[in-house]
Amino acid sequence: MARPRKPLLSRERIVAAAGALVDAEGLEAVSTRRLAAALGVSGPSLYNHFRTKDQILEAVADAVSARVDLSMFEDGDPRDWRTALADWAHSYRDALADHPHIVPVLARGPGRRPAGLRVADAVFGAMTAAGWPPAQATRIGALMRYFILGSAVASFARGFVDDEAAYDPADYPHLGQAHLLAERQREVDQGAFETGLTALLDGLTLQYEALRSA
Repeated sequence: MARPRKPLLSRERIVAAAGALVDAEGLEAVSTRRLAAALGVSGPSLYNHFRTKDQILEAVADAVSARVDLSMFEDGDPRDWRTALADWAHSYRDALADHPHIVPVLARGPGRRPAGLRVADAVFGAMTAAGWPPAQATRIGALMRYFILGSAVASFARGFVDDEAAYDPADYPHLGQAHLLAERQREVDQGAFETGLTALLDGLTLQYEALRSA
């Protein structure tokens, strides 16, 4: 039999096309019409795989979660809980940095998304295995998600314009160098993430030591 002229439609192809559209233009750009055109199919054919646009976006978000490294939480991995959290945080942020427009969907929580649930399960399991009480392990997972997702929502450095005149010292006496932040975005934003992560882990370490000595 002759091969079909077009590749067969699949969930994977739909998710890849939707992800590319989200990356390029944001969440609002995704529609069944745009996706169908990008895939070279009719709009109704998408509904054989996804019932709604929200389901497609959920699948795109889960594909991003699936890129997060969880090896540090596996049985037999030699990293302690602090190092594991740090390595996971970096991997998670790297995945989000490549796909920042999907962060609002991820911020809703894992829901029923398999990869998102595996992330939550791995973090909670590793923390309880390290000796954290279940309630505190839950809070740690939530805390880390708030911090990592928040760091990926927008750039602090890009929030300032590259115009020295915009920051009159008479009005903003401490923002004399603010116009330089935008051109140093990576340095500023990455430095802020590292500073915050260290502060969080230092605080958790103090709590852990107090817990162990109690």
